[in-house]
Amino acid sequence: MYIDSLLQIASAQALTATAVGTNVIDLSVARSIGSGEPMAMVFSVGVAADQTTGDEDYTFDVEFATDAAQTTGRQVIGKRIFESGTPDLPAQNADLLVAGFVFAIPLPPVTSTETARYLGMRATLAGTTPTITVDCWVAPLKDVAIYTSYADNVTIG
Repeated sequence: MYIDSLLQIASAQALTATAVGTNVIDLSVARSIGSGEPMAMVFSVGVAADQTTGDEDYTFDVEFATDAAQTTGRQVIGKRIFESGTPDLPAQNADLLVAGFVFAIPLPPVTSTETARYLGMRATLAGTTPTITVDCWVAPLKDVAIYTSYADNVTIG
């Protein structure tokens, strides 16, 4: 599978604390996304999530912002939560976050009349020693089921 570099939000990004993806998608020109074909922000785990002390939590947000640094005008449009131990709803078990795990957050359709400009992701890590390495990109939602990611962080679709 080929990933268009302009649709890639993170490439083998090692996370140890709350951080945004290394890239954003500027929707200033082509603002309508997902109105024809449903789209998703796809995540692939390259290095498993640390759960050494059992209190590590991992939250992945898809968000719009009014600046490329994702510091102003933030709007969360999708979220997945993974918790160590026994997760509370709506969280999933962080045991899923092993190398090769692929998950997606569907993107709602965005029209040209909406004011959000930058599409990106934010990872919020909590607990004693949270670490994880992920790739993140935008792709058609229907393609998510065909992705196979291997422990060396190579994704084939």
